[in-house]
Amino acid sequence: MKQSSGQQVVLGVQFLFVAFGATVLVPLLVGIDPAVALFTAGVGTLIFHLITKGKVPVFLGSSFAFIAPIIACTKLYGLESTFSGLIAVGGVYAVASGLIKLRGLKDVERLFPPAVVGPVIMVIGLSLAHVAVDMAKTNWFVAIVVLLTAMVINIYGKGFMKLVPIFGALVIGYCLSVALDLSGLYVHFGDKIIDFSPIINADWFALPKFIHPEFNWNAVLFMLPVAFAPMIEHIGDMYAISTVAKKDFVKEPGLHRTLLGDGIATAFAGFLGGPPNTTYSEVTGAISLTGVTNPTILRISAITAICFSVIGKVSGFLRTIPQAVLGGIMLLLFGTIASVGIGALVQNKDHFAQPRNQAIAAVILTIGIGGAVFQFGEFSLSGIGLASLVGVVLNLILPDKSHAKK
Repeated sequence: MKQSSGQQVVLGVQFLFVAFGATVLVPLLVGIDPAVALFTAGVGTLIFHLITKGKVPVFLGSSFAFIAPIIACTKLYGLESTFSGLIAVGGVYAVASGLIKLRGLKDVERLFPPAVVGPVIMVIGLSLAHVAVDMAKTNWFVAIVVLLTAMVINIYGKGFMKLVPIFGALVIGYCLSVALDLSGLYVHFGDKIIDFSPIINADWFALPKFIHPEFNWNAVLFMLPVAFAPMIEHIGDMYAISTVAKKDFVKEPGLHRTLLGDGIATAFAGFLGGPPNTTYSEVTGAISLTGVTNPTILRISAITAICFSVIGKVSGFLRTIPQAVLGGIMLLLFGTIASVGIGALVQNKDHFAQPRNQAIAAVILTIGIGGAVFQFGEFSLSGIGLASLVGVVLNLILPDKSHAKK
């Protein structure tokens, strides 16, 4: 059904709110101005639509897969250097796009089978689980309420509500924190929960606080291996939106174009100090629910995000969200990311049953979670980046007897 201009605007704003909670959550967790994330998500979505000929109805928001790597890389090399690594991630997407254009998906599948991708995703989710606990323990009561709210909405929510468990939990957690502060009950849990000064001190209109990246080879090499798990997630998302829209976007405009659009959007975000972008499954779910597949409406969502990014009071409000509220969400979020990795292995149980693949997964998990560090002079590689690289190398050098039998 064709929508009027007014209806398109309303639908575009609605789709933004579906993605809003997750888009601003990532920068809040890693210490970036959420206004920057809104700006780069909006512009990144427009870049994606330009490269994909305006045919694919997607919205690009902040990628959860990079939360743990950004935090870890920032501790090692600093935030400005971390963004040089994120720019390089966009370059990896572009190279993969070229390979897919030339050779199809076979090279990607050969380098990153489930025995590599699944454990890497698990490491992404579990390596910084202690960060979620540290944030949650600032007020365990609020954090547990937020965690339970997100779980209830995710499991029992109907229709539109099921699409926004994070946004719903944020709202409940914030309202609870306000109520505890106003009632004085916060004294039973510790200090006052919310500081409203960021809202009071913020201007109504203000440019996002962009960060200029500083090139650092260590940060680049740390981030490069992390790119492959979300890249493969992107491929899955393209098949999903194709199914929802009843059009084969993998063939037209082509997976090479969608991946290139995602990569350039991610590199653009890195240049301005924003988190990497990814196609949002939440928005795909909303499109499935509403039956609205017009890409123009998603471009309206992007323009709305850009407008919100320059309203200083919005950024100030986002900065008042308590640590306990964010921690409660992270308790579920990091575990959920890990469970996605487990799911990748379960779905390919025949592949994972091979001793070779079990060994690869075991080494990835031990290195990624155990804190192993490879150091050569001033260069060092650790955590997710080291685990991913080791997994890829082991997959290439260990003989695959299942292929030999064929």
